[in-house]
Amino acid sequence: MTPQGSVPRQANVKRATKETDICVEWAVDGTGQGKVDTGIRFLDHMLELLAKHGFFDLTVQAKGDIDIDEHHTVEDLGIVMGQALRQALGEKAGIKRFGFASAPLDETLAQVTVDLSGRPFLVYNVALPDRKIKSFDLGLFEDFFQAFVTHGGLNLHVNLLYGRNPHHIMEAIFKALAKALDQATTPEERLAGKVLSTKGML
Repeated sequence: MTPQGSVPRQANVKRATKETDICVEWAVDGTGQGKVDTGIRFLDHMLELLAKHGFFDLTVQAKGDIDIDEHHTVEDLGIVMGQALRQALGEKAGIKRFGFASAPLDETLAQVTVDLSGRPFLVYNVALPDRKIKSFDLGLFEDFFQAFVTHGGLNLHVNLLYGRNPHHIMEAIFKALAKALDQATTPEERLAGKVLSTKGML
């Protein structure tokens, strides 16, 4: 059940430019089904983790000029996903708003804190021992998160406490993000459909 009762919390957002063509369908109250095709397999893997561990139904189709560089596709996808989350949540009535999760993966521990405040801000404390997975630059995820928070209207703190393997590091971050977003978007019965803010709106 959604905070507003029978209104589905979902969105379908499309964005086409000369550099990318992206479509994102995001159902917040899902079962963890992720169907992702960006042309960048490691990025696909991370978004599939987001869907699975956040219990979101997420469909992503993205085509971009990755023959030049992956940057446009990664950043533009952050834009569209932020817009989709914001649209799906609407006025954010009746949700917990805040979320925090800590996710380990072997030697790695990542923590993510979320506030669906409407005020975009990113804190990204991630020191990577190696920026590359095959040819993909993991540093692009900071650009993804910056676009995501800007267009999603959320405060996001990503902190890597420790880790050695770059794959483990990014996987732990996305799992923690999934759990934090799941918590933040969960209905809070005590709010009785109101927004969790002294202002009366977010």
